[in-house]
Amino acid sequence: VTCAEISIVMCYFQLCCENYHWWWRAFFTGGCSSLYVFLYSIYYAYSKLKMARTVATIMYICYMFLVSCTFFLITGSVGFLATFMFVRAIYAAIKVD
Repeated sequence: VTCAEISIVMCYFQLCCENYHWWWRAFFTGGCSSLYVFLYSIYYAYSKLKMARTVATIMYICYMFLVSCTFFLITGSVGFLATFMFVRAIYAAIKVD
């Protein structure tokens, strides 16, 4: 829900500045929360987990990178679809006579 709301607000600001190329920005705005997930997983690995072997650390980081990429695709898609419905709704309300 938060990713959708932030994507809609950022798209609205972009449309107010008469920049109508919002498609990719809506996707990346929603997906940027995955960067936080990945950086927090690295912080968690070094502060809380006490892994003795380097292989375990590398595997953890690789798996968390894959999880973060999946999270990026999911939240980016949610942000894009919410923004798409918002843009359709605001342009449907415009009356051209």
